[in-house]
Amino acid sequence: MPTFKLDGLDVPFEQGDTIIKAAQRVGIDIPHYCWHPGLSVAANCRMCLVEIGPPPGRKPLMLDVFEWDRDRQDYVQQRKPKLQPACQQAAVEGLDVRSQTSDHAKRARAAVQELLLLNHPVDCPICDQAGECRLQDYWLEHGTRKKRMLDERVRKPKAVVFGPTIVYDAERCIVCTRCVRFVEEVAKDPCLAKRERGNLSEIVLSPGRQLDNAYTLMTEYVCPVGALTAQDFRFKARVWFLRSQRSVCVGCATGCNNFADYDPRNQTVYRYRPRENMQVNRYWMCDEGMLDYQRIHQGRVETALVSGKPVARDKAIQKAAKLLDGARPETLAVVLSAEHSNEDNYALLTLVQGKLGASQVFIAGRPDGEGDDVLRDKDKNPNRAGVVALAGAAPHSVGDLFKAVESGKVTHLVSLGSEAFGSTADDFKALANVTRIAFATHKGPLTSGADVVLPAGSWVESEGTFVNKKGLHQQAERVISAVGDARPAWKLVSELAAAVGKPLDFKRVRDVQRSMLGGDAPVTRPSEKPLGAPV
Repeated sequence: MPTFKLDGLDVPFEQGDTIIKAAQRVGIDIPHYCWHPGLSVAANCRMCLVEIGPPPGRKPLMLDVFEWDRDRQDYVQQRKPKLQPACQQAAVEGLDVRSQTSDHAKRARAAVQELLLLNHPVDCPICDQAGECRLQDYWLEHGTRKKRMLDERVRKPKAVVFGPTIVYDAERCIVCTRCVRFVEEVAKDPCLAKRERGNLSEIVLSPGRQLDNAYTLMTEYVCPVGALTAQDFRFKARVWFLRSQRSVCVGCATGCNNFADYDPRNQTVYRYRPRENMQVNRYWMCDEGMLDYQRIHQGRVETALVSGKPVARDKAIQKAAKLLDGARPETLAVVLSAEHSNEDNYALLTLVQGKLGASQVFIAGRPDGEGDDVLRDKDKNPNRAGVVALAGAAPHSVGDLFKAVESGKVTHLVSLGSEAFGSTADDFKALANVTRIAFATHKGPLTSGADVVLPAGSWVESEGTFVNKKGLHQQAERVISAVGDARPAWKLVSELAAAVGKPLDFKRVRDVQRSMLGGDAPVTRPSEKPLGAPV
């Protein structure tokens, strides 16, 4: 692989790479604002300027400049190498690039920082971006001096509502045009543009438009400063109190990789951020996915229920064991959940089908919704492919379940999850005479009227594996502690198995995973980028 020198280090690159992209791939950060690996190159912020040595046998390209001489108290003509933007300069074999070792590049970055902050309100204490703003970070690295401008700063519009999810503060904007390029190139909805020039520049909406496509929150995410803020996260939490954990979006079958940002003090998830995975979601997420964290804390089943009344979990498990005692295998059915992880579904299938002999397997989940050709899939379940693979054949639908109940083929039903796509409230009246045990995270059709409901932890309260529509197995890490009396579904199933005298050797989630892989196969974790790796 060809290489070039960057501050004396050999950096390999691929055909078509720019200097900054090749550097980022090996973990070297060249300061930048306007560049993003998933967007076209604008080269307008000039923060990534580097000094490039001439090829052998050629003179360096020099510029005449005037610099202030403190001793003479006058400007003196000097010459310095011409700096190049690393985001635009193609990587070439044998280049000698100087970034952190170039005094000229350092001085240029300091000047860029000063220019960007001349008219900035510097309202960091009340800015939602405080703690993760590049203006703050780069000022410490490349500026650290007060403004020299004595004139009144330029005033621009504040708290401009761009749409139902985004608020814009033009005074904080550095006009990097990341948001403009994103809505045009990724969201395919070019509703933003830059107006005016110089220190009067600002981002505006197209006439008669709102920022209301399916990827509006990504415009806030790609903003490197505090100009765009999300109304959902605005003034809710300070980022330095939050911690991040790797997770997988369960909003649809795409299975976008994300970071779940949570406050360890109150075990609350406050937002999702996209996590880079070039095979799945690249650098992006849709609004539905980024807001799906809200379901973690809404409509939860927090305590065990017997006949609709809260009871201790162990008593509910004993009651469920009694209900299963004497159930005939030919009329015992299990409903797997396309919403839950492989581990949860595998544990339930192992008990009800493998140990108790149930011959009827069904699948339930959330109903289909709207999709597109960017990220959103119409299948709003994250693990349908995983459930089908575990069942060994396509499980029957919920519609088939109602028919089986009406014909008397099902008298006992053990279900996982709460939603049942393609069904109505009237359909569930057919289950009135069926003995039902439900493992559920949220309240829903499958929990309503169940004899026993056991509170299952959500996807962020236990490690789990999800298989997306492409067949990729993706592991989500545990983020927060389970609410109330909830426990991971596989653990509740294991407790029920012990109560019915058919114990499963599942003490940890790794035990479930080893069993799924054949018993002795080692469980490995996928390699990941460091948490919060910059882009």
